[in-house]
Amino acid sequence: MSRVVVIGGGFGGIAAALRARAKGHEVTLVDRCPRLGGRAQVFEKGGFRHDAGPTVLTAPFLFEELFALFGKRIADYVDIVPLDLWYRFHFPDGDTFDYGGGLDKTLAEITRIHPPDADGYRALLEQSRRIYDVGFTELADAPFHRFTFMLKQIPHLLRLGAYRTVWQMVARHVKHDKIRQAFSIQPLLVGGNPFDTTSIYGLIHFLERAHGVHFAMGGTGALVDALAKLMLEQGITIKLDTTVESIEVVGNDITAVVTGAGERIPADHLVSNADPVHLYNKLLPRSASKRSAKIKARHCKQSMGLFVLYFGTSRQYPGVAHHTIWLGPRYRELLEDIFKRKVLAEDFSIYLHRPTATDPSFAPEGCDSFYALVPVPNLTAGIDWATEAPKLRDRVVAALGATLLPGLAETIRADFYMTPEDFEYRYLSPAGAGFSIAPVFSQSAWFRFHNRGEGPRNLYLVGAGSHPGAGLPGVLCSAKVVDRLLPAATRTVARQALETAPA
Repeated sequence: MSRVVVIGGGFGGIAAALRARAKGHEVTLVDRCPRLGGRAQVFEKGGFRHDAGPTVLTAPFLFEELFALFGKRIADYVDIVPLDLWYRFHFPDGDTFDYGGGLDKTLAEITRIHPPDADGYRALLEQSRRIYDVGFTELADAPFHRFTFMLKQIPHLLRLGAYRTVWQMVARHVKHDKIRQAFSIQPLLVGGNPFDTTSIYGLIHFLERAHGVHFAMGGTGALVDALAKLMLEQGITIKLDTTVESIEVVGNDITAVVTGAGERIPADHLVSNADPVHLYNKLLPRSASKRSAKIKARHCKQSMGLFVLYFGTSRQYPGVAHHTIWLGPRYRELLEDIFKRKVLAEDFSIYLHRPTATDPSFAPEGCDSFYALVPVPNLTAGIDWATEAPKLRDRVVAALGATLLPGLAETIRADFYMTPEDFEYRYLSPAGAGFSIAPVFSQSAWFRFHNRGEGPRNLYLVGAGSHPGAGLPGVLCSAKVVDRLLPAATRTVARQALETAPA
């Protein structure tokens, strides 16, 4: 049986490990974190629990597929529930916009703010559907390592307006500034600036409308635990608290990975869920990487950084939604500060996560659990986070206390935070980027890091930095691409089961 080693236990690595196992390979997954999930770690402090990473669950069928590979039902492992309200947008003037549920609810909210934009939103949704039909349904799990394949897609991409940014796409259809902000914010959820991100990512509108927004009871960590249980049931070896320091290459083949403890793990195939820049710059011998990978690793544009404040409260705030986008006084100008000028501004916008709105188990009785995520410049900005992080923490607490969470300065409990420096250290994320490389057109599809490694012939890539990109649907689809590329072992899992079954 051939041996597949997976570096990195994020969702892309987990999905790749399961798909490789379903093809009959002996699979070992190695991760430097204390538990599986990559950035989807779970933090607990003072009786409060926090999902550290992704919290917005869309396209749950991509998770269901992983269990179905082995004849299992995801419902037997974790309870995933739909949310009626997907996001509540909170504007600086105190106005709100509730997005989610049925189309009629969304149209009613738009009409309340600016009636002419109701028809514009219908047109925007239809444009999103057309992009979804090509960009997601046809191409999200298609290998893009051949330039000839990319050339064939150019007419489709031009017809869909992929050369436009998400902001330009949205602004063509809706006119009110609040509505434009609400419907252009999605690229930030995958690390992109709406004014630079290709409108291909506008498919998120239809993705949410087609499949809804969900939550795993117990949090994203419970979903990771369910997948970990499935992996162990299928005989996948999991090595945690283990960092891969180098990759051994002989000729044009990877033969093993070597850990920080000096352990050599043989590999017939290697799937990397590590950041591609780290992979090509730090793990592979320079001579083993193709020129294309070296150029991308040297010149790629990283996504923004993240400041994340985790905290509990000694009281509940029942009027606060599960997902809230708290918008600051500036929009385009703030994004330019983050992505282009690379300065830490006094103002900010916040994604506020309140899981206790759906699952009270995240906090002691009568309390709430939160995290406040603030997009900030990545480490190329040279910000002194030891000095600036405590100041930003206090500004975030003051801003939320004056708006959504009155009295927060008195009710806050057990708070702590992560900065881009933590992302660099914990996850080996170059420049402390929150979402690997930015989702601009020049770093999408064939221009992104290829799923078939640009180096040894038995190297494959999954995760946010590879095609199709960041976000849970993106990284899960990257594993589907690798599933297409990875040859099957000589014996499938089903065949092994038959051979080992009692007579």
